[in-house]
Amino acid sequence: MKQVIECVPNFSEGVDMEVIKRITDQLESVESVKLLDVDPGKATNRTVVTFVGSPAQVIEAAFRAIKMASEIIDMSRHSGEHPRFGATDVCPLVPVSGISMEETVKYAHQLAERIGAEIGIPVYCYENAALSDKRKNLATVRSGEYEGLKDKLAMPEWKPDFGPAQFVPHTGAIAVGARDFLVAYNINLNTTSTRRANAIAYDVRERGRAKREGDSITGKIVKDADGLPVMIPGSLKEVKAIGWYIEEYGVAQISMNLTNISITPVHVAFDEVCKRADARGIRVTGSELVGLVPLNAMLDAGRYFLKKQQRSTGVSDSELIKIAVKSMGLDELGPFIPDEKIIEYQLKKGTGKALVDMTLNAFMEETASESPAPGGGSVSAYMGAMGAALATMVANLSSHKRGWDERWEEFSDWADRGKAIQEHLLHLVDEDTRAFNNILAAFKLPKKSAEEKETRKVAIESATLNAIKVPFEVMKVAYTGFEVARTMVGTGNPNSVSDAGVGALALLACMEGAWLNVKTNASDFSTHPDVLKILKEGEELMKNGRLSKEQIIELVHQKISQ
Repeated sequence: MKQVIECVPNFSEGVDMEVIKRITDQLESVESVKLLDVDPGKATNRTVVTFVGSPAQVIEAAFRAIKMASEIIDMSRHSGEHPRFGATDVCPLVPVSGISMEETVKYAHQLAERIGAEIGIPVYCYENAALSDKRKNLATVRSGEYEGLKDKLAMPEWKPDFGPAQFVPHTGAIAVGARDFLVAYNINLNTTSTRRANAIAYDVRERGRAKREGDSITGKIVKDADGLPVMIPGSLKEVKAIGWYIEEYGVAQISMNLTNISITPVHVAFDEVCKRADARGIRVTGSELVGLVPLNAMLDAGRYFLKKQQRSTGVSDSELIKIAVKSMGLDELGPFIPDEKIIEYQLKKGTGKALVDMTLNAFMEETASESPAPGGGSVSAYMGAMGAALATMVANLSSHKRGWDERWEEFSDWADRGKAIQEHLLHLVDEDTRAFNNILAAFKLPKKSAEEKETRKVAIESATLNAIKVPFEVMKVAYTGFEVARTMVGTGNPNSVSDAGVGALALLACMEGAWLNVKTNASDFSTHPDVLKILKEGEELMKNGRLSKEQIIELVHQKISQ
């Protein structure tokens, strides 16, 4: 999966939109970075900006924006209601997809080090990126704010993690962190009572409610030795919640912040509120996601609700999203449009039409055109994807076969495996064309001077090696599809045996086509150690692939004759 991270820097300017635009222009100057939201606040004199992209692109964009802010925002003249201590006050990185928190922390440290070294701003790392436990909490790191920063920097225990340990009046300091994705999520109730909505909110939120003597509503609040209320924790970790009434819709809602959706996902929060509301005689009628959500959050929700129905989860992403939307009533107050609400889909906008997004007819016509790409490599990968899709189809049909109800999970697991293979091969359809185009681009590089010739030579070699590795990856991925096809022929729905057999034929055709591409592109680099290794492994892989196809087709004929 492509690595995507979100960055949410807070800049200490919320009034002058020209200043804000100069900062966001820096973000948008980095290719493929997607600016999602700019939220200025006049009272706080602060602007929260949200953008996403690949880690390297996000780091570069964040650095440029922070550098611009250091030049055009003067903290010595700043005032606002929100706590702050720098021109760019905080800059958290958030893993969205294809990347772990540990990897995100490393990128946060890279950014922090670069800010300190190249811009000369004192940098503190917080939350998951903190280099010491006492600096995890942002409020602690920012204590004293800008006005107390000069004295704070003079204390040895508050030496910055990166950058100079000296007060820079113009810029102040910055906190760079890594945190989990926060989802703002509201659940709709069939009541207008804020008090009842709050009661449910207290049931589920991690902080819970204050303990009372005797009557749980009117009793005296129990306090600890320090005079603080004793709290009865709620049922959901990493969740903040409150009840309120929305006049626009005429209903009460549970307004929630899910601060770590890997601990409490959206669908778990929804189901728990349903349970608690039902216990109080209240019904949940739907819900709404405020802002954007990672794709995986929606896919996980779809799988969760399908599993509750004992149905296969190895269906398309669009079907999983549809199930999630309908199950949680995400379209009750307005349409839920995936292209607008899901981060990864937002990133796709404006990036050009991918081959796999074309209709079958358009892809065929593009292949048949005078352009050399897409060619045999992309078509091979697509044949493999279709082969895996057929095996996946049989798994899905088998999971719903009458009389096989107790086997639904077995076939659902196989469908999931088949879906992963077909999606990987679909990704490689465009990768193969990109690899070919990169070779063409390398050959077009100038070659007048000795330096240009060397640069061109290196570029050609690098592009060609990649154009060998991509179809080899197609071969390896397609080969894993035989296991799904073989199992579906052997134990799947007997009415669909021939479909799984056709899937095996398509998988071998994919491998044969990709193997031709490997050997063609390797012809001028046959002595390169990496290429020699690929050619040796490819021969063995093709031998095993052909044998697998023969075994599966023989089994298909046996099943048909029975």
